[in-house]
Amino acid sequence: MRSLRLLLCTFIVAGVLVGTVHTSVAAAASRVLVLDRDGHVHSRVDPALPPGSSLPVEVPPAATAASGTARAAAGRSRERTVRSELKRLLAAGEIDAATQARYRRMFDDAIGTARRLSGTRRSELQAAIGDLHDIAARGQLAAARLPVLFATLQRNRQWWTTGSLLGYGQRVEFSDSELVWQYYPGEGIQLQVLGTFGKANGLWMAKSDRKLRALLDEMVPMAAQRGGALAWEYYFDFGGGAPPWTSGMAQATGIQALSRAGQRLGEPVYLETARQALKLFSLAPPVGVRLTTPVGARYLLYSFAPGEIVINASVQTLVALHDYAEITHSAAAGRLYRAGDRQARLDVRAGNTGAWSVYQLGGAESDLSYHELLTGFLHNLCDRTRTEVYCTTAKAYSQDLKEPPTMELLTRRLRARRYALVRFELSKVSRVGMTIRRQLDGKVVLSTSASVSRGEHSYGWTVPATPGTYDVTLTGTDLAGNAGRATGTIEVLGRRPRV
Repeated sequence: MRSLRLLLCTFIVAGVLVGTVHTSVAAAASRVLVLDRDGHVHSRVDPALPPGSSLPVEVPPAATAASGTARAAAGRSRERTVRSELKRLLAAGEIDAATQARYRRMFDDAIGTARRLSGTRRSELQAAIGDLHDIAARGQLAAARLPVLFATLQRNRQWWTTGSLLGYGQRVEFSDSELVWQYYPGEGIQLQVLGTFGKANGLWMAKSDRKLRALLDEMVPMAAQRGGALAWEYYFDFGGGAPPWTSGMAQATGIQALSRAGQRLGEPVYLETARQALKLFSLAPPVGVRLTTPVGARYLLYSFAPGEIVINASVQTLVALHDYAEITHSAAAGRLYRAGDRQARLDVRAGNTGAWSVYQLGGAESDLSYHELLTGFLHNLCDRTRTEVYCTTAKAYSQDLKEPPTMELLTRRLRARRYALVRFELSKVSRVGMTIRRQLDGKVVLSTSASVSRGEHSYGWTVPATPGTYDVTLTGTDLAGNAGRATGTIEVLGRRPRV
């Protein structure tokens, strides 16, 4: 499976998300499409919304296949439907008749609207309807989930009837709301929990208290009960994970934003919501996000993927837990932070290649946006704790953004008239070009390039018939645009005489 990148993946310029001096709010502003009350879409810069590099937009092929399979199975189920589950909740006294009727009407309206649409608009609205049906068919249509599920349905109906067609991963907002939504092809638009809480932190930094209060007043009712904890869940298939799933990074950022706002605005409800949400970090996956280790704990980016140890998510989660513990003086939060800190110190060391960062333990190097993101998160954690490994790694990663890649030619001797591999070693992910010239007359006999990761690599070469010395030039440009160069020679030997 391809890497699950979000933050929430992917996800965010660090200064906006966690509130430090490293990045200004203005520098981290992001462009979104906004649908107004009259059905007009316009593009605008949301100064509080973090850039999209940290938001989950990558949906591996396996996820799409899983989605179709789940819907096919749900379609065959006649035991539970959205309508029957609403009736069950009414009979159990978990919702009243007016609530049941309102949600039933919203569901019927969405189905009727989808029938009148065509093409992408119809398929995306049907996907949102399908997601809701899947939740009901699995018996997971709990009363606490109704607000967010039906808000998702209603926003999809609103967008796909009057909004524009969207590109992959496009973020959208509505003029009567502060929430952030994101387009996942085949899943419609979905509430972007991390992006929304990242925006809340941006509003907190900008001291835009009216909008901050409005955003959190919308988000508090969107939390559901999950293993006894309040949790902001995702309700669509993603990366092989079936809904409802949750994210430790998004949850921690929510706790951070709520505690900050609760302190400044004097709102006990925000602090109490954050307190109830904290419990998710004590629950094991797939319900919670705590993976207990021999030295402490890891807090997962995705509750359904305990094998995905995404380092930027781990560090940002610690920053948020630290802030919450400092604001509330919560002993429980302090214990959670210390458990995560003990493991993160090891993971941060393991994730440093010596020239660049890796996105997840045991995986490939980070792309530029995730390397910058992690660098900022580490600076933030260093500022708060002065812990050596966070500070030294943040400094090293900042330097990596300026240092060119280093290369070394490993192949030094080849036989003429053979196809051979010319090997070289590279310090960090880069685009590497190789040019081979015959020393005798300067004629170019090979010129090629490719984007490759750190370590040993090789390019194929059909060795000329002419023996002699050949000059090799390696040029490399890393993800930050730093250029390096190395040279060497290859001695081409004549063919061995036949015996």
